[in-house]
Amino acid sequence: MRSNIAAGNWKMNTDVEFGLSFIKDLHDKGNHDNCEVIIAAPYISLKSMVELKSNLGSSIKIAAQNCHLEPKGAFTGEISEAMLKSIGIDYVIIGHSERRQYFHETEDQLLAKIKIALENDLKVIYCCGEPLEVREAGTHLEYVADQLNGSVCQLSQEQLSSIVIAYEPIWAIGTGKTATSVQAQGMHHSIRNLLAKTFNEDTASSMSILYGGSVKPANAKEIFSQNDVDGGLVGGASLSVDSFYEISQSFPG
Repeated sequence: MRSNIAAGNWKMNTDVEFGLSFIKDLHDKGNHDNCEVIIAAPYISLKSMVELKSNLGSSIKIAAQNCHLEPKGAFTGEISEAMLKSIGIDYVIIGHSERRQYFHETEDQLLAKIKIALENDLKVIYCCGEPLEVREAGTHLEYVADQLNGSVCQLSQEQLSSIVIAYEPIWAIGTGKTATSVQAQGMHHSIRNLLAKTFNEDTASSMSILYGGSVKPANAKEIFSQNDVDGGLVGGASLSVDSFYEISQSFPG
């Protein structure tokens, strides 16, 4: 049985005080029994947020937004997976489109990051998605399949159990545009079919696949109601406790 997940990615926003206040307020709102809640905060806030949620007895998971592909070394300013694990981080986001676009990360590099993260018992939210020109050309299914074939499809079936896939159409990130529920379902179904062919039906049906791209309270219920959509990787709307909580309550049943 795959998990429903509401994950927030704060990107390069917020400070430590904001992170602590957010975790407390979100925890105080109560009921998150219907989904797993994950917050990906900037590095400076991670340790204090982990400590606070532990003290509160909260089920909220804390994620890092990135990690380095080497376990240690002379890489000034970088953070290793072992460092993240040492402060109690649960998840790390790997392959976000902004990392690909601005830092030119390749599928080989992302695969190396994934493997080291798994070696350090971190779960991975792996991002994939197409730019507008690919969507308009009608080759988006093949484009995303190539991303997956170069990364998560290179893992073992056992390793795959620690992976969450987040499909983020690049043209819908921070633009206010959102893929229709039919478009989201179509891509998620294609991803699940690829996993079934690469591994097996049971593995594919057990994997959580999230949609990311201007998810907000107004559209979350419709998107999350699709058969192959298991939640969202939320950007701007995750910076408001009320907004993010409403999204987390948008799963059917």
